[in-house]
Amino acid sequence: MARPRSFDPDHVLHAAERQFRTSGYNGTSVDDISAATGLGRGSLYAAFDGKHGVLLQSMAGYFARLGQFAPKALAGPDEGALERLHAYLLRAVHGVPLAADVPPAPDRAAAACFAAKMALEIGASDSEVKRLANDCFSVLATAVAECVRAAQRNGDIDPDADPDDLAYLLLTIIRGTDVVGAYGHSPARLTSIAESAFALLPRPRHH
Repeated sequence: MARPRSFDPDHVLHAAERQFRTSGYNGTSVDDISAATGLGRGSLYAAFDGKHGVLLQSMAGYFARLGQFAPKALAGPDEGALERLHAYLLRAVHGVPLAADVPPAPDRAAAACFAAKMALEIGASDSEVKRLANDCFSVLATAVAECVRAAQRNGDIDPDADPDDLAYLLLTIIRGTDVVGAYGHSPARLTSIAESAFALLPRPRHH
């Protein structure tokens, strides 16, 4: 009989995610994951089908967290939509937080979007990683575009602007702050980028 699992799969995947974010996929060995999660190699292979399986399940868990967090941060009444976009841009200064049950990221590079990081490293050669990363981006783009539409309905953003184009612009800037932050630039510099991005949003033309 197989022994029952005596570990919390979510915690294991969160710890593995932190390891992948810190040292990359190729820079992380099964032994690194074992050390980070406290699970032996045999258990990792049995439960997750090895390193690649751990990555895919970690990314799926990250996608589920994003899918809850982004709409929650951006949804709400039309009159607060512009301020929610502003807050979302400012929050990006600190990167995408790790799960609550693992220690904080060791540096700004490790706080970069997990999906973007994996897409850049191995997405070109790994169709499953590419698909998961695209799903993560799509859920963000949808949430941001909906918030832009709410701001347009409230008269805070030019009604002629394309909400999907603006969502892509803002997310490109947000992902770009991950890169600038990883270079070691200060939070003050990243905040300045966020404020400039917010100022780029087209306001209604009053006649």
